[in-house]
Amino acid sequence: MLAAQFTLSDARDLAYLVAIIGFILALKGLSSPRYARQGNWLGAAAATLAIGMTFTLPSLRDSGKNLILAIVAMVIGAAVAVPVARFVKMTAMPQLVAIFNGVGGGAAALISIVELLHLHSLGVSPAVYVTAEVLAGVLIGSVSFSGSAVAFIKLQELITGRPIVYPAQQIINAGVAVAIGVFIILALVTGSIVYVWLILILALVLGVIFVLPIGGADVPVLISLLNSFTGLAVAASGFVLDNALLIVAGTLVGASGMLLTRLMSAAMGRSLPNILFSAFGSVITATGGEEGDASRPVRAGTTDDVGVAQAQHTARELADALKARGVDTFFAIHPVAGRMPGHMNVLLAEANVPYDELKEMDDANPEMPTADVALVVGANDTVNPAAKSTPGSPIYGMPIINADEAEHIIFLKRSMRPGFAGIDNDLLYDPKTTMLFGDAKDTLQKLVTTVNEA
Repeated sequence: MLAAQFTLSDARDLAYLVAIIGFILALKGLSSPRYARQGNWLGAAAATLAIGMTFTLPSLRDSGKNLILAIVAMVIGAAVAVPVARFVKMTAMPQLVAIFNGVGGGAAALISIVELLHLHSLGVSPAVYVTAEVLAGVLIGSVSFSGSAVAFIKLQELITGRPIVYPAQQIINAGVAVAIGVFIILALVTGSIVYVWLILILALVLGVIFVLPIGGADVPVLISLLNSFTGLAVAASGFVLDNALLIVAGTLVGASGMLLTRLMSAAMGRSLPNILFSAFGSVITATGGEEGDASRPVRAGTTDDVGVAQAQHTARELADALKARGVDTFFAIHPVAGRMPGHMNVLLAEANVPYDELKEMDDANPEMPTADVALVVGANDTVNPAAKSTPGSPIYGMPIINADEAEHIIFLKRSMRPGFAGIDNDLLYDPKTTMLFGDAKDTLQKLVTTVNEA
């Protein structure tokens, strides 16, 4: 009886299995702020293991040319990514995530095409299912790449962040989608690479026109959805390469991204199709405008007024100053706060705000009726009572943080300009609300000084 030999291929498969388990545990860690750092390190370690074992593949191990190209590509990627990730401001993290996500989708699309070209160069006629796997990677990856690029441009404020609409937009979108469908059928029937290139071009166009009408408060949902697309594209390329690691890792990203997208849609009280196809934020009501409704009185105050009132909430320094005077404080965060999922949590964590002081909307709202003061910073539509009281409003039905239930409301804002929904915020006109106009950072710094001197 011959003893089974443990080969290099077996070692690689075992390492891939360990990496897959690492990815799953990393996602578990990332679901909690307390264990997010450990989860991130675990995911990075699993990826490093997987990349290292990939160099044992015969295509790299036995080909000096391929090995050199792989190493050069990794060096170039690291030379770009490391300094960018190291020095990027936390406020710019959403656009960094968008562009990194897009690069992943584009890479998956290119891998699928290159593998198809390789098969044709060998004179092999790919099976229909192989062509279908390639087309899935090309379509989803290209949409993710161009869509993420547009999201980056919007977040970087190179173009307006509001929805961009144009005549016959839905007809054009439908036309591009139908053309892609036709070319997919022709590619599967004929096996011609020409149709694959046409699908690539139209998919890039689709990604652009898909993202242009989405803006404002919908951007966090968009980023989550594009992240899911990239995961699915990676999974498709895994099928093309017959690589179980890519299949599982891509599926994990795709599934988690889609779950997060659904959760964020629910947090906005809207369906995903409504978010993607309604150009939410493009409508400005007659009572809105840049400076609000002039017929409704607004109570304005100064930092001295608020300092004496011992306002609760917001930046770490202010919270510390208030806690030093025996005031209980916490930070209420709406699920779609910021410009990407979890962005506000990251910003507050960077300021060393304790995890137990970060309350999600469902945990914060029961505290609001007993709160002496709600200090609103960096929020507008997500605290607008119209979501609860005004049927027909663009945000009606969207869950909000119930800041209006606090005994006093302090609202920090540059002007009376509406939020992304394009409507006046009824909270600004509440008799309990005091407006502090100006830059939020400067105003908070003055508030800290006032509270310390009180």
